[in-house]
Amino acid sequence: MANYIISTDQNLAINFEPETVVEEIIQNVRCLISTLKWQIPLARDIGISGDVVDMPILQAKAKLSQEIIQCLKKYEPRVQVQKIDFEADVSGKLIPKVEVKILE
Repeated sequence: MANYIISTDQNLAINFEPETVVEEIIQNVRCLISTLKWQIPLARDIGISGDVVDMPILQAKAKLSQEIIQCLKKYEPRVQVQKIDFEADVSGKLIPKVEVKILE
């Protein structure tokens, strides 16, 4: 299967009837890496931690990478993380770009 790059700055519109399994998986990954823990009632553990706020940028990247890998292993086991890159805007916001391989 091909590799896909998924980012949190992509369109977040939810498609309740994805046409393909690949589309469904990509949407799931995008939602997981865009969601902070404690945001979803009755599912408080889904997402990534917001503990990186105010961390030095290198530590924040390492922590976020760890969180993303663990989250995807637990909640979307149909993908394997190949690479994680980050873009930073002028305010210091980190935008993860996750390259995944779909396991099928």
